[in-house]
Parts: sequence; C-alpha cells; structure tokens
Amino acid sequence: MKCVWIYDKGDICREPYTSVYVSPVSIPKTTPWFIRARLKTRQLMLLTAISDEGNIHRAAEVLNMSQPAASKLLKDLEDMLGVSLFERQPRGMRPNWYGETLVRHARIALSSLREAGQEVEALKSGLSGHVSLGAITGPALTLIPPALAAVARTTPKLRVELHVESSDVLLEQLAAGKIDMMIGRLFERAEKIDLQYERLAEEPVSAVVRPGHPLLSKTSLGLPELARRSFIVPPHGSVLRERFDLMFREASLSPPTQLIETASLLFVTRMLEQTDFVAVVPTEVARYYANYGIIALLPIELSCTMDAFGIITRKDWLLSPAATILLRALKSSASDNYGCTFDARP
Repeated sequence: MKCVWIYDKGDICREPYTSVYVSPVSIPKTTPWFIRARLKTRQLMLLTAISDEGNIHRAAEVLNMSQPAASKLLKDLEDMLGVSLFERQPRGMRPNWYGETLVRHARIALSSLREAGQEVEALKSGLSGHVSLGAITGPALTLIPPALAAVARTTPKLRVELHVESSDVLLEQLAAGKIDMMIGRLFERAEKIDLQYERLAEEPVSAVVRPGHPLLSKTSLGLPELARRSFIVPPHGSVLRERFDLMFREASLSPPTQLIETASLLFVTRMLEQTDFVAVVPTEVARYYANYGIIALLPIELSCTMDAFGIITRKDWLLSPAATILLRALKSSASDNYGCTFDARP
C-alpha cells in the first residue's frame, strides 16, 4: 500500500507504508499562514514565556511542560516561518527582529483571548461585559467620573476597570493589550502607526501651597521669588520635571535646588499641609484639592504647561460592545467638560 503524507509546507512525500491511506488534499497557499502552520495557543504562550524568562528551560517550567516538548513547539513554528525567532546565547535566549514581531502579536492574541473569556464569563453571570480604561490623573478627576456615572445609569451591569498612571506607562499597557483605551498624551517618541488619537484639551500646570502660606499674601509674585523656594516636583526624566527646569532657565534663573521628587499626590498634599514647600501639579488636580481646602493655588501663571491629552485607542484592535459604550460616554463627557466635537464614529 502507498501512503501520501502532506507536510505543512505543501511538500508531498511518497513512501511505502503498511498503514492507513491519507488522502492527498493540500492546503491552499492563500490560506492564512497560522492555519497552514496549525498554530497552537501553547506556541503563543511559549513565545511570550521565552521572551519574559530569557530561557527556554524556565519558560517550559512556567508552562508546566518538558523542555523537549517546548523545544519542539518552537522548532515547528520556526520551520513553518522559515526563520529563527530567537538568538541563542550562552546564558539564554532573546528574540531577534522576527521574534520581537511575533512575540508582540502573540501578546495581543493572548490578551484578546483572555478578554473574550472575561466577556463570556461576565455575560454568563448576568453582567454586560468588561472594559479596562487607563487615564492620567487630571482627566481621571474631571472627565471620567461623569462618564462612568452615565454608564452606570444606562448599563448598570457593565464592569469597568480603571488604571491611573502616567502616559508612558499607559501606552505600554495599551500596546500589550492590558487596557482597551486610554486618556493621555501621545509623545513624539511613541510609535503612532497603530494608534488612533483624538485630542481633548490642553493641560495647564499650577503652583500650589498649603492654605495660609506666606506667598499667598504677596500682591506680585514672579519666578525669582519661586526660584528661592523649596519644591516638590515630579521625578527626574518626566515631561513636567523637564519643563519645570526649563521654565527657570529660559528666565535666566537657576532652578530651585531644594527638591523632593515624587509622583505621589497623596504624599504631596500631606507634605504641603505640614511645610512651606511649593508643588507643581496639573491645574485640574490643583482645583480639585483646593475645593476641599487642602491646598491653595498661587497667583502666578506658569509657562511649563503640558502637552494636550486625548483619547487613544488602537487601530488594530476591535473594541468590544462594552468598550464602545464606555467610549461614547467618555466623548459625551469630553463635550460637556472641554467643548470637544467628534466625528460620527463612536
């Protein structure tokens, strides 16, 4: 008896067998590569595990499989693609350009599968889905609360997860598929080809102190006076910190030298309460705390304003019904808060 075996690459090999006959049905070249490769979810998980662990042995342990099985999964995938995905090094492995590309898409695919599972479980339990939103602090205090309140009224069983972080952290989370959308800034250095950005508003910055601070009684306040003061500022390397220093240098002044660096607003408000330090924070944040009498805004206009922020989504990511509902609520809130207008899209 003759047996015809079809390989993944479309090659036909005829060898004598005394076994079951396999029909010579080839897979068309137009079929997506991942179907021709019979791509397994375990292969995607292995790619991300090797990238994270830097070692196929540890990656196999993470996935509870043997190293030979992991090596075979990786080899099968590399054979199908016709390229090596990792550089083998004396102390481990790291993805090459091909590997980085596939690892990035593997993370997206796995994240999408996790999201699908969460949506199904939410629907089974009577909820209306799950959506993960990231935001910088300013709009998290002003834009998002009314949007979430509107969602709670119209879709009370929709579950929203909110992450308040800096824009660079949120962009990484968006790229990794950990959040569905974000409200933040899109930096020049960011990869924009796969991102959709819809501008919302500028973000001015204010100098704030404790209520009763001596500077509040001054009728005329300028940068020379502030340059002699002690400041609480964002960490070195942040956009606001760089512009804070530049503001003084452009005025031919040396920036303040007695500094506390932190991104914690809780610490900032507590420190201001107990000292005569001055802090720089987004104006929306300053007004929020000032409304409760926790801090006071100094009567000076600072030039170290932040770039505009906006709604950022991924072009290659289809929003779920739950995410679409939240996006509409965010745009409605932006129209009310910032006077924004949007096109016909959600």
